[in-house]
Amino acid sequence: MPSVQIPCGREELTLELPAGAAVLQTSEVPPLADPAGALAAALADPLGGPPLARLARGKSSACIVVSDITRPVPNRLLLPPLLDTLLGAGVPREAVTILIATGMHRPNLGPEVEELLGPEVAGNWRVVNHDCQYHSSLEVVDTIQGAPIAVNRRYLEAQLKIVTGLIEPHPFAGFSGGGKSILPGLASLESMKFMHSFEMINHPGLRSGGLENNPFQEQVGRVARAAGLDFMLNVVIDRRRRPLGVFAGAFPEAFLHGCALAARQTVAPVDEPYDLVITSGGGHPLDATLYQASKGLLAAKAITRPGGTVLWITECAQGLGGEDYCRMVRGCATPRGFKAKHGDPANFVVDQWGAQAYFQCLEHLGRVLLYAPGLQADEARSFGLEWVEDLPAALAELCAGHTRVAVMPEGPYLSPLLTGGPTSPAA
Repeated sequence: MPSVQIPCGREELTLELPAGAAVLQTSEVPPLADPAGALAAALADPLGGPPLARLARGKSSACIVVSDITRPVPNRLLLPPLLDTLLGAGVPREAVTILIATGMHRPNLGPEVEELLGPEVAGNWRVVNHDCQYHSSLEVVDTIQGAPIAVNRRYLEAQLKIVTGLIEPHPFAGFSGGGKSILPGLASLESMKFMHSFEMINHPGLRSGGLENNPFQEQVGRVARAAGLDFMLNVVIDRRRRPLGVFAGAFPEAFLHGCALAARQTVAPVDEPYDLVITSGGGHPLDATLYQASKGLLAAKAITRPGGTVLWITECAQGLGGEDYCRMVRGCATPRGFKAKHGDPANFVVDQWGAQAYFQCLEHLGRVLLYAPGLQADEARSFGLEWVEDLPAALAELCAGHTRVAVMPEGPYLSPLLTGGPTSPAA
């Protein structure tokens, strides 16, 4: 029997698969032979705009936006030369802020900051967490469909605005990176009432790996332009977290170039849906909670037939997710119950998007089985999931009962694209 490695937290589990099972993986794109050299070249000769050193000359302050701990951005590669460039251009060290784009997530503190940035950067530069509910730190930059879109004032007041991050599949925006560092990364909770509304998440144009006619990505770009984005530095990585490309320069030019590589690496066409799909939460750090790991379930849903089965493997070392998220899922119980309550904008809750996407999966699928070492059986069952204690036994039983079987070891880091076969409406 063929075997495959699937991530679960910081470890990899070996799965034995039946003959004929499809293994869907990202394409093998050669990693950069000299990532540091590629980064230096990208900073010196960026896409669509002047070099960072020229942009920084004469600036009295700078803000560098970084993703939070849930994203495996290679900050130890990116930040030192970026910071050195600012100092070399005359920007005072004390006038540089590294701003963690938490979006609606919790702040990153203590050892997490060292893990995120590296001890050298964490210990010698000012690091601040964005707070989407701290109103005095926010300023309105735009109004969309009557909703005020407010962004972190520390970012807005910096003379030089820089965003960093990872370009990878995203279930709503098509790809992360680029302007997503600002919206939702630096936005207010009130802004999310529009961007993560029931209507937006229900829009058929939202899909992993797709930018065209995607209203989520369109609004991200609009707010990034309104807030200002002087220079972006994004990378594309492979499943071993090795850099495949560095994309620096003006937005959206550099972002679109990065998306082209990410699409070549991650979009996997599938001609017919599968009966059984085995997926992951993406491994550490994305699978720390079921809330974040649900992106792996969404990716599997895209290529599973209506009424089909998904086996979901994710560590969940930090549990299910926030209290609001858990309360929503347990309180609504069914896709119909969720729509009845949260389809009304007056009932918006912070983590609503996660519950809505989760219920979209439950509505489409017949069975969802969960293997999660970090959870208890009753926690999984309270979410309407079938608990798996013995993974090899459950896998063997499922494979014996399904004819078309696929495994997606990288879960949310793959964008499977169904090119034919039946689909179902979103919840």
